[in-house]
Order: sequence, then C-alpha cells, then structure tokens
Amino acid sequence: MEQKRVELANGIHLDVVDEGPVDAPVLIFLHGFPESHRTWRHQIKHFSGIYRCIAPDQRGYRASSKPQQVEAYTPDKLIGDIFLLADALNIAKFTIVGHDWGGAIAWGVALGGQHMRVERAVIANAPHPAIFQKLLYTNPQQREASQYIRGFRDPANDALVKDQGLTGLLLKEVKWDRPSAMEPAEREALLRDWQNRDAAFGMLNYYRASPIDVPTMDQPFEVPEGYTPPSLPKLTIPTLVIWALDDLALPPENLEGLDDIVDPLTIVRVPDCGHFVPWEAPDKVNVAMEAFLAG
Repeated sequence: MEQKRVELANGIHLDVVDEGPVDAPVLIFLHGFPESHRTWRHQIKHFSGIYRCIAPDQRGYRASSKPQQVEAYTPDKLIGDIFLLADALNIAKFTIVGHDWGGAIAWGVALGGQHMRVERAVIANAPHPAIFQKLLYTNPQQREASQYIRGFRDPANDALVKDQGLTGLLLKEVKWDRPSAMEPAEREALLRDWQNRDAAFGMLNYYRASPIDVPTMDQPFEVPEGYTPPSLPKLTIPTLVIWALDDLALPPENLEGLDDIVDPLTIVRVPDCGHFVPWEAPDKVNVAMEAFLAG
C-alpha cells in the first residue's frame, strides 16, 4: 500500500494510505499499539473497491511526526489529529474504524463528532473509556492484564528502551503477544519499526499521557471513594463492536453495559481469536463490517 505525506493544520505530518474512489463513502482506519496502518491491510484490500479507505500511521509511529513530550499525546490531541486529517483531505463525513489504541481514539472521535462529521463507528477490541476504568478498579482479571501499562509508564524502563528499542520493553512487560499468529514478513517489518527510539517513546507516550488509572494488584477491588466517571455523552450513531473472545489483554467483560451507553449497537463476538482480530480473523471482520455498512 502506497502512502502519501499529509500535513495537518496543527503542524503534525502523517504518512497516510488513501485507496479507493475519491468520491466514495469514506472509512478512516486507526491502528493500535504497537503496529501501523498495516493492521488494516486485509480490510483495505477488501473494501477499497467501493469505499475510500484512509489509514494513517498515527502521531508517534513510523515516519509520521514523533514529538517527544508526553503532553503531545493527550487524548484531545490524538482525537484532534483525525478531524484535521479529514479536513486536509477535504472529507466532510466518514465512518471511523479503530482497533486497540486506534479504537480508543475512535471512541473519542465518534463521541465528539457524531451526527456532524462521523456517520458510523466500528470498534475492534478497544474498550469504552467509562467501562474500562471501572473494570480496572473492580475486575481482577482486567487489572492483572493491564499491569503492563504501569511498566510502560515507569521512567525506570527508559534506559532499556534507549538500549534495545521498544522490543526490550515488550519482552519484559507484555504477556499477551503471540508471535506465531502473524505472518513472518509482517513481524519482521514491525521489529524494524520498534528499533526507532523516537517512535518507541512516541508510542509509550500514548500510555503516559492517558488519564486512565491502573491500580496495583494489592489495592482494593472497588471503585475508590470520590471517583467520578468521565462525563461522556451517549453514542447515538450506528456502532459495530467486534470482540475477539480470547484477548488476553481485554476480556469480554468490557462488553457488559455497553448497550446502555451506545444505541444503536451491534456486537459481533469472534471466538478462538486473540487481541489482533483485524489480521488474526480478517474474513470474520470483513463479513461483520460488510453487513454493518450495508445496513
């Protein structure tokens, strides 16, 4: 997939895939950590015949702009990049599609732009921010699975990243990787990407700038006194949530209560599949998206 360089009005430059008819309905695909636009390679190939498929390497990744300050990665800036990207490409309305961190950003884009700019949302294994924070407080499985975030935020690990790139930190902190699930050529390309030290810290800054609170395992499994859930509107555009059920980082409890805050909502569960559902189960994702977009 060829990329082009797009300058946003805030000075950020993104490398972007832009495939499909220019005047077709637009799908904007957002990748997660620690990947790239190629997270969505199977979906772009499948849909670019009838949709305009936009897939950036987001801020902090690969050759896109990589500011090194933590505050450059607060959610408002990451969400703002997507609206500015649409502006730069003269796209008035679009469907937002996101996985993992790209899904977290997609939730924010959908909530902020629903009915005005964003027509539909497709989220793959990315928890709604209100549900995720509550699970981190109350659910032992989710809290244990998320302890790697504390490692990503710990400046004591910076020396390891400077010495070995992102790979060293992933080997130390992550327990949900399945190397055999990815095609060898794709994995080799990612391993090369992870050696870029500026990109490594850019990627980690997504976690360091996030307001999400990850308690230690010895803290009580209860909502802290005085905790105020994020003040978020109900999402009222058509939304598809695709959830791989064998995700070791994000258990399916993240789906509980979603229908109270998203309507209309379609949930498609994908059994026997790990976290990286767009490329671990591409045919199932394509079928689910096709049915949803046709509706």
